[in-house]
Amino acid sequence: MTNVADLFQLNGKTALVTGARRGIGRAMAVALAEAGADIIGVSASLESTGSAVEADVRASGRNFTGYACDFADRAQLYAFVQQVNASFPVIDILVNNAGTILRKPAVEHPDEYWDKVIEVNLNAQFILSREIGKRMVERKSGKIIFTASLLTFQGGINVPGYAASKGGIGQLTKELANEWAAHNVQVNAIAPGYVNTDNTEALRHDPVRSQAILARIPAARWGEPDDFKGPVVFFASEASNYVTGTILTVDGGWMGR
Repeated sequence: MTNVADLFQLNGKTALVTGARRGIGRAMAVALAEAGADIIGVSASLESTGSAVEADVRASGRNFTGYACDFADRAQLYAFVQQVNASFPVIDILVNNAGTILRKPAVEHPDEYWDKVIEVNLNAQFILSREIGKRMVERKSGKIIFTASLLTFQGGINVPGYAASKGGIGQLTKELANEWAAHNVQVNAIAPGYVNTDNTEALRHDPVRSQAILARIPAARWGEPDDFKGPVVFFASEASNYVTGTILTVDGGWMGR
């Protein structure tokens, strides 16, 4: 019988984390490194060397390789895929965390907002999952973790593109899980609640919305990026080998209210 602590070890694994420069993505990258994985980090403006996330990962004794890629640019995305696959023939864990949000009421929401959010949050996530996932399927081993949202389940306000993209991520998680479970590739998602990150800055600085949100959260606080360290290690490790197609809410109890 395997010791339970050993189930969460990621020694010898390589994890690709998108949106790794800050916030939830940075915390996830650090958590995976602390569990033993080497990290490939990518964000639109990530420094190739000398980033804060690189320092955190290396402080854990793990290797870090950084890339900059604008996921709104399809050509850049395919160039990144080609480069990372050539440099890292085996990627054991893919964390699809990169995302963006653009706010405007639906009647004013321009095509440019819709197109950019869908491209970054959904199209790029599928392409990356397909291109990295096909190698996992061939090896019959792999973990894919998406960052979903409360708006995977709810509609939101003033963010039609974001809500549509995160609804799509929920369904994509389940679809890939259905196809790849027989190949020992588990696909799951983590749905953050209201977390203290750049994406929620506008809400946190709106006294009416911020108070209303906080009043509904049973935990009576906004989430922090470190709240995602445990969940991502669980989904990336052998501890979750019989868990696939699941969307785990990390929301302080919001969805249970």
